[in-house]
Amino acid sequence: MTLAASLPSTAVGRLIHGPDCLVEGAAWLAGREPRFAAALAETGPLPLRLRPDGFAPLLSAIVSQQVSVASAAAIWGRIEAAGLDRPDGVVAAGEDGLRAVGLSRQKIRYALALAGAGLDYDALRDAPTGEVITRLTAVPGIGVWTAEVYAMFSLGRADVFAPGDLALQESARLLFGLDDRPRERAFRTMAEDWSPWRSVAARILWAYYRVAKNREGIT
Repeated sequence: MTLAASLPSTAVGRLIHGPDCLVEGAAWLAGREPRFAAALAETGPLPLRLRPDGFAPLLSAIVSQQVSVASAAAIWGRIEAAGLDRPDGVVAAGEDGLRAVGLSRQKIRYALALAGAGLDYDALRDAPTGEVITRLTAVPGIGVWTAEVYAMFSLGRADVFAPGDLALQESARLLFGLDDRPRERAFRTMAEDWSPWRSVAARILWAYYRVAKNREGIT
């Protein structure tokens, strides 16, 4: 789908539907910032990373907080097997059922809060990004980073950034030759120059982070 076809009639802004959108955004960024062009020469094609929206991706993000990738995957597998990846399943399971699949006390509270939040996921698709962030962060357990990543990958927003992400900060330090990682507020300001393709800029930085760390022998 071309960019012209990806422009909705609401205040949502540009949407990323497929690889062609990433190619267009990457070309725009490379033309604006030579260091992005250099990064893309090393990373190659960017991953699309789009995922479904709705309750399950947000619950999965909560499950993944402060645990290893392997632990999160194991717990999520048990959640799916028990049918707890739906609001009604979480409510029916209650604290005991959620504890049985491996959730901590805090994450049980967050899961129940999300299940009872009554979020209108269909409406979020048509809401401005700022409103999406506000609605999501009103739910206990969902921070700004989680909300921004949801807008970026589950809603396909083309102009979202996650300046609190440590990998993005470190990648920017390496790519732009900074003395230190940019702080979140300064990084958000820095990323304004990459609008209207900040989500693609984030993909470039994440991809470059992996390349740089592999080059240094760090996994």
